[in-house]
Amino acid sequence: MSSKKLVLIGAGGHAKACIEIIESAGDFSIAKIVGQPPELGLSILGHTIEHTDADLALLREEYQYAFIGIGQIHNAEPRREMHSKLLNLGFQLPAVISKHAIVSDYAKIGAGSIVMNGAILNTDSKVERNVIINSASLVEHDVVVGDHCHVSPRVTINGGTTIGSGTFLGSGSVVRNGLEIGSNSFISMGSVITQSLPPNSVV
Repeated sequence: MSSKKLVLIGAGGHAKACIEIIESAGDFSIAKIVGQPPELGLSILGHTIEHTDADLALLREEYQYAFIGIGQIHNAEPRREMHSKLLNLGFQLPAVISKHAIVSDYAKIGAGSIVMNGAILNTDSKVERNVIINSASLVEHDVVVGDHCHVSPRVTINGGTTIGSGTFLGSGSVVRNGLEIGSNSFISMGSVITQSLPPNSVV
């Protein structure tokens, strides 16, 4: 088992998926799970939830690495706030890549982001910090996905598109090539986006 110990923040469904990918990738092992107070003592995939957010400073004294396993649908604020808190405490946030993803040698993945099972990142694509690239999604060549975005399962982002920070792309949505999607936008599942959108758009 890897000697790199990692603190995972979150204990819901997305956290389960993160645990499976982190453990199977083998670069890190999960030392502690941080959940909400009502979740203390519960078990998630064999890991007991022993800590809450209030313990993060104490955990930093023992552990160098942390990862955000909090999901994102309605807005990016919970993940954005946790990201800032962990950085302020001095944690390092590694990128996590599923062994079942296809990632170009020319793609770039920012700290704290995760690329999940079956996802494809093509040539010169760039995923910024604290991003979820979910299962079976396609990020084509020269795409930029900004900080704190969630690209849901089976999303297709065609070449040369820029996705602004904090944006949510719902499952099965398709974005035409060369567009600019403004920050903090919400794209519902199954949407087909054929024109650029300003910040805070809801489709």
